[in-house]
Amino acid sequence: MKKMKKYRLPIAIVAAVAFFPLVIFFSYYFGKIYPNVYIDEINVGGKTPEQAVLLIGKNVSTPEKLTLESYEIDLASLDFSYDINHTVQAATAVGRTGNWLFDIKTIFSLLNSKKEIGLRYEIDDEKLTKQLSDIAGGVIVEPIYPSAQIIKKEVVINPGEKGVDVDMPALKLAIGQNLSLAKNSPISIPTKEIDPSLDADELTAFESRVEKFVGKNLTLTFEYQEFFYNDNQLAGLLAPTGGIDEQKLQEEIYEVTKSINREATNPVFVFEGGKVKEFAPAKDGVKVKTDQLKSNFEGKINALETTDEKHFSLTIPALSSPPEIATGSVNDLGIKELIGRGTSRFRGSIASRVYNINLAASRLNGTLVKPGEVMSFNAALGEVDKLTGYKEAYVIKDGKTVLGDGGGVCQVSTTLFRAALNAGLPIIERRAHSYRVGYYEQDQPPGLDATVYAPTTDLKIKNDTPGHILIQATADTKNMTLVFEIYGTSDGRVATTTKPVVTDVVPPPEDLYVDDPTLPAGEIKQIDYKAWGAKSRFNYTVTRDGETIYQKTFNSSYRPWQAIYLKGTGPAN
Repeated sequence: MKKMKKYRLPIAIVAAVAFFPLVIFFSYYFGKIYPNVYIDEINVGGKTPEQAVLLIGKNVSTPEKLTLESYEIDLASLDFSYDINHTVQAATAVGRTGNWLFDIKTIFSLLNSKKEIGLRYEIDDEKLTKQLSDIAGGVIVEPIYPSAQIIKKEVVINPGEKGVDVDMPALKLAIGQNLSLAKNSPISIPTKEIDPSLDADELTAFESRVEKFVGKNLTLTFEYQEFFYNDNQLAGLLAPTGGIDEQKLQEEIYEVTKSINREATNPVFVFEGGKVKEFAPAKDGVKVKTDQLKSNFEGKINALETTDEKHFSLTIPALSSPPEIATGSVNDLGIKELIGRGTSRFRGSIASRVYNINLAASRLNGTLVKPGEVMSFNAALGEVDKLTGYKEAYVIKDGKTVLGDGGGVCQVSTTLFRAALNAGLPIIERRAHSYRVGYYEQDQPPGLDATVYAPTTDLKIKNDTPGHILIQATADTKNMTLVFEIYGTSDGRVATTTKPVVTDVVPPPEDLYVDDPTLPAGEIKQIDYKAWGAKSRFNYTVTRDGETIYQKTFNSSYRPWQAIYLKGTGPAN
């Protein structure tokens, strides 16, 4: 026991001797920055925070510009400034984390090596990003991503090309290091290669996939809308390395959805002066089931790739919600629902013809036909001439195609004829054109046209339904389509038309050239266009409760038509 007491005193003395320097060290650096701590190569060790702030403030200057290779950025435009107080706080915190083991280790390391603290600063990151993006625009080389086209049944593959992009995170890191160390040396712009190109095996596999779509197509339908994808468009949806390009497919679905989705709307019915001035039927709200559409879309694309089928149709899945008010609730004329619809296209029409189609459609829009009444197209439309607003466009007159007032009106009568057939209404009078007109065969076979020419040639339709019928016409001059809709009361009738049978096809006569002294010699001007002759026939049947209530066969005979050119024989200009 005495021996242990004998050793305690020397141990205490040794401990006191060892601890005394630490007491001196911590006492000296109390409230001061530990030794060997540097800010911008300035030793702030042993300084109080206040002393360090003054020292750094006197010796550190704010740079004016940031140099990125050949580009310069004015730092003032980025609201740049050094935060000296924050920087000194960071220096003061060295060795003072609260973790004593870690702090002791840090302090001992400071006795042998210096610790550099980067300058803290403030900068508008949004403005910096904007300027860096502008600079990157001069550095970036856009890659060319692989793509496929089907042109005239030939597959064309672009394998893609490498590109160069700016490594923005690395660039911002380099800028941060440059500013925190108060350096003003030029910074290299870090770049990275982007290589989306296909190797030989991938190229062969991609081409093989695309070839399976040649001559194939897909149609998405909803109500009366159609979205048609030909082989080239389908090829564009394929991912070059396999599967379907998700982003492109989502973009297509977005466009489809945007065209279909709608809120439920209540009807509008304004009746003035014996004519409906404003009408809009009640419409269900519609919301496309996008997940199901995507799944079905992908399924049809895969089916086209893996089978020999040339065409698939897909009905777009959607949810519907009814309006608060039904169409029949806003009128007592029997205008309750859509009973018939007809469409036509007029792509390639000259401007005056498009104008006349739009004008004639607008004048028939809102026409009411009483129960039992026979509607005359010519009477409902009124006079067609310059005085009533029509322009000159090509018409068939006296066996020739000539410029005449109201060219294009037959597009309107043809479309109304198709709507009446769809509605199951009796056609009292209808005549086909003298020769086949290309506009009417853009979406239908020959035989579904109806010509008019007042006062001799008319289209007459009877309303044999229980209530009035309302005729609505819409000309879409952007997409070159015309739509007629007939509203009324459905009595359960069902209309069917057989596919027109085309016979006795006759080629057009040889082109005819007629000398014209009013044209300079050598000038050729086409004034008529060739058309094949043919006969067309289809049957029209209307039934109700299984009983035939109306039946008619429509025959059309089209003469072959030669192209006619005027050949100038007059003095040369």
